[in-house]
Amino acid sequence: MGSSANAISESPAEGWFTNEGLNLRFVEWGSPEKPAIVMLHGLRSYAHTWEPVALALLDRWRVIALDQRGRGRSDWDPKGNYYTEDYVRDLEALADHLALRRFVLLGHSMGGANGFVYAARHPDRVAALVVEDMGPGASANSGGADRIRRELNETPSSFATWSDAAAFWRRIRPDISAEALQSRVKHSLKQGEDGMVTWCHDAVGIASARLSAAPGKIVDLWPHVEALQMPTLLIRGANSDFLSAATAEDMCRRNARIRRADVPGATHYVHDDNLAGFNAVLQDFLTRVLGSSASWI
Repeated sequence: MGSSANAISESPAEGWFTNEGLNLRFVEWGSPEKPAIVMLHGLRSYAHTWEPVALALLDRWRVIALDQRGRGRSDWDPKGNYYTEDYVRDLEALADHLALRRFVLLGHSMGGANGFVYAARHPDRVAALVVEDMGPGASANSGGADRIRRELNETPSSFATWSDAAAFWRRIRPDISAEALQSRVKHSLKQGEDGMVTWCHDAVGIASARLSAAPGKIVDLWPHVEALQMPTLLIRGANSDFLSAATAEDMCRRNARIRRADVPGATHYVHDDNLAGFNAVLQDFLTRVLGSSASWI
């Protein structure tokens, strides 16, 4: 791995581990000697979505981003087990594989739900938690949840050209930055043998799990939010249609360890819409955590 930011950006270290018969991939930036942050992406995203966040942290942190099952280059689950409990077991396997004794955990949306559950179960391993625009009930009863369900039903299985694929992402993510759009096209799509541009993730399996989850597969996040024992930062997009201001306020009221930051000019996809704003509140929080938790480095 190169020492410059550009070299790191071009070729982060890549690693693999196996859980429940699936080969799962992660990428990492930074020195293994530094304290670790594990980052979990959202429903239809990928590990490299965190690259511009990671590159701003390398002076003090080691950043590890997981291609969660069915996404990026990780295996698709032939059984279609794309539910919170499955993702949490994968995260447990990753932490054990890397022998992470203590680390910061960051998750966006679906990754945030996974983060709440893991952190509540493993307070000894999670030094601090950061959740981007996720809270109890948001996945089921919000305008954003309805929008995501519509998107899943209306998403084409393939595109004739890369331009068509980029136009699709721009249409459903009108606030996304040009850099984030370029990343999304590069890392979420591939060219098939027939010349069509298609998805890297298991679009059919993921949509099926999201749209028709049995009641027993849906996790009530409130007990996990209330059980958190570590400093927690809730980053909300000020224009989010997914996590309401009222729910975010209630989360902070129910657990005094949670502090909230609303990022202006951002929807549910905070780090894609306003990277500078996201990085500013994240780095301020991490500076506080690092300063008060030097013993776990």
